[in-house]
Amino acid sequence: MIKLEVSPLAERRLQENLGEQPGVIKLYYDTEGCGCDGISTLLIQSERGKYDIPIEAGSLSFVVDQQHQIFYEEMLWLDAEENYPAFKLSSKSSTYSSNVQLRDMRQTNHQ
Repeated sequence: MIKLEVSPLAERRLQENLGEQPGVIKLYYDTEGCGCDGISTLLIQSERGKYDIPIEAGSLSFVVDQQHQIFYEEMLWLDAEENYPAFKLSSKSSTYSSNVQLRDMRQTNHQ
């Protein structure tokens, strides 16, 4: 199981984006149009998908697609900077991205 430690600033930003609507945050390895390597993205979904498995992340509800978990180490850190809109995802051995985007997919699910 993946364990994700979320910094206080990153948690606050995620909570602000979740707002009052229910939602789950998905760590998504996006390979569309990316050539060989994919990029890590955070998606806010209305609910957990059929193949999503939970990520231990404190008070936030995080999931990852069972096929995408192989791209990540068991212990991850999610951080944010005060004046930068994206997040930084890292582990002991690498920085996955310092420009992880957050996309709210809840509205697109209802159209």
